[in-house]
Amino acid sequence: MLNASKDLASVLQVLEVSESTYQRWRKQYGGMKSVEAKRLKQLEDENKRLKKLVADLSLDNKMLKYISEGNW
Repeated sequence: MLNASKDLASVLQVLEVSESTYQRWRKQYGGMKSVEAKRLKQLEDENKRLKKLVADLSLDNKMLKYISEGNW
């Protein structure tokens, strides 16, 4: 829409996005193409999943050590 010579305020109004959100997205995703932004989102989701998995496994490991020491 911006390429169709519409001003930023009207484009944001049509998209129902605040200017602060637009500025945050622009800062975060800067010169990325949509494919790169999608890939970044996928990697962030995978990283979150893996961190949760590591936390769960660490908790299981601590629990097993505690039980094997006979402290229960």
